[in-house]
Amino acid sequence: MRNLHDTQPSRSYYLNSRNDGLRAPPKLLFWGVILFFFLIVVGFAGVIIGFREVLRPAQQQRVIDQLPFMSVLRRPTPEGGVFPTIIAPQNADAALSLLDMPLDIAVPTATVWPTALDDQAPANAAALAAATATPTAAIASTAPSAEPSLVATIPSPTPLPTQAAPPENAAPRSTPNRLPSSARIYGLLHQQQTWNNCGPATITMALSYYGWRRNQAFAAERLKPNREDKNVSPEELASFVEAESNVKAIVRMGGTLDLLKLLVANDFPVVIETGAMFEAYDWIGHYRALVAYDDANDVFFFFDSFLGVGDSAQGVSIDYAEVDIHWRAFNRTFIVVYEPQREALLRDLMGDYWNEKQAAQIAFETAQLEARRAPQNAFAWFNMGTSLVALERYDEAAAAFDQANRTGQLPWRMHWYQYGAFAAYFHVGRYDDVMSLARINQNNARELEETYYWAGMAQEAQGNRQEAAASYRRALAYNRHFAAAAQALAALN
Repeated sequence: MRNLHDTQPSRSYYLNSRNDGLRAPPKLLFWGVILFFFLIVVGFAGVIIGFREVLRPAQQQRVIDQLPFMSVLRRPTPEGGVFPTIIAPQNADAALSLLDMPLDIAVPTATVWPTALDDQAPANAAALAAATATPTAAIASTAPSAEPSLVATIPSPTPLPTQAAPPENAAPRSTPNRLPSSARIYGLLHQQQTWNNCGPATITMALSYYGWRRNQAFAAERLKPNREDKNVSPEELASFVEAESNVKAIVRMGGTLDLLKLLVANDFPVVIETGAMFEAYDWIGHYRALVAYDDANDVFFFFDSFLGVGDSAQGVSIDYAEVDIHWRAFNRTFIVVYEPQREALLRDLMGDYWNEKQAAQIAFETAQLEARRAPQNAFAWFNMGTSLVALERYDEAAAAFDQANRTGQLPWRMHWYQYGAFAAYFHVGRYDDVMSLARINQNNARELEETYYWAGMAQEAQGNRQEAAASYRRALAYNRHFAAAAQALAALN
């Protein structure tokens, strides 16, 4: 009789059978899978780095236009969308004393016209965002959902005949005491901006009133040959007008809504510099060409290089209060484009504003009043600083900029467009603070020639001549027309 154990499979048989079915994969396949996933991770990291560091903003936008999900790869904006508070305040009491400081300037006392929102001024960036994120009906109907880098399909309107200019000695049709309830300037040609080009596009619109027929590309080549340049100052636009046309331009700060109406009513094209928060886009600086106003509906009408020309090509309508909120961010700066033969009339209309120092005093007093009413209003303090720089009162200006910074509510792009804080800190010898502002700008937007100019000024003052020369050269590499950097470099050499 056979042994029972001889008729059953041994334990080793089962073990060998199981091992045959679960044989380990070849090493080549194993390492191939590992390498595949490694390449995916490295490739994704390379896409992020390439998108952020290699592609310029205009190229990034073109990619996003085709692949919208790529927008998540953009550099994150500073937390809260505000400028980081990196400047150490020198003296808080010095800033607070500005609220009651009279300006001892020998000029006629300026009248501070009440602004639309003095008692409703947003005290922080969140309030500003809420206010600017609620456009008027006309804006909502025309605002695109993408960034203002696209060439929109809104057609340019057929230009209406330009009215003949009144003779030089003509009396103003409207005065501050006798403004019509509505007025319109006819004859401007709209231009839809190309990428990052609102300044050249808008000044081209204003010049078109006088028969100037160059396009925004011509203006951009002379104002910002580097298309990534985020800032064209009002002074640069005015200089361009006088260099490239037969008309003139004047830049002033501290304007009022009534002054805008007065200029429109007398057929003077006006460009204002404002903050803006377009749909799907955070706070930016933006120029607008004013073409009309209507007291019956409390609205201004603008030819806007991004939003277009509004209903029936009459202009994008924005209510008075909202215009003042946007305009406040740039100290209510405005540019008037005018014919030389009408200068006497313009001088009469502008009154105290014709004098640059008096306009700066008006701007200071307006900002001072707003800071008293809303002590945490960052724009009010910033505007006080800007006005004091124009008055060459740098110690007080530095204190005002300190307080604006202390609020922690300045939009993170604020120092892209306005360089008063750089000038104030430089003139009082706070070179490290100038460099701190410059580094933040360079991290957020490398191609701002003004940033490198002020960095060079601070480096030169500290005895770092080679670094200063490199900064001036870089400023000129970004804008070869930047005269201040060219002069500084020549003097250094």
